[in-house]
Amino acid sequence: MIVAIIITLASIAIPNYGKSKRRATQKEALVNIKLIAAAERIYRLESGDYYDCNCTTASNCATSVTGCNSLLRLMLNTENWGYNVTTGGAAGSKTADISATAKSGNCTYSLSSADFDSKNYTTSSGCI
Repeated sequence: MIVAIIITLASIAIPNYGKSKRRATQKEALVNIKLIAAAERIYRLESGDYYDCNCTTASNCATSVTGCNSLLRLMLNTENWGYNVTTGGAAGSKTADISATAKSGNCTYSLSSADFDSKNYTTSSGCI
């Protein structure tokens, strides 16, 4: 009887744990996109434009040439997500698109510079 109760509780708890863990991991991406957006805004105030950078592995994230951590003075963790900032347009009036792509699964979040204030994210179908 007690074993049946434990099995029933475990069958409810284990799937909920996995879903909660995925939600927490996805919130990490949203928080980091907001952080990158804030850093890009500061960079734009200082230099006049947004900056292309990527952060898909710990080593390329830290490079002084293209790494977001180095260029934007951030400390992004690349264990669960890869981050990329692409810019377009003429010098002095560039736009920026930030994306976070899950290392496992097929979830991607995107945010364009036009939506930095509204936090109007684009979400792929693989996200919760």
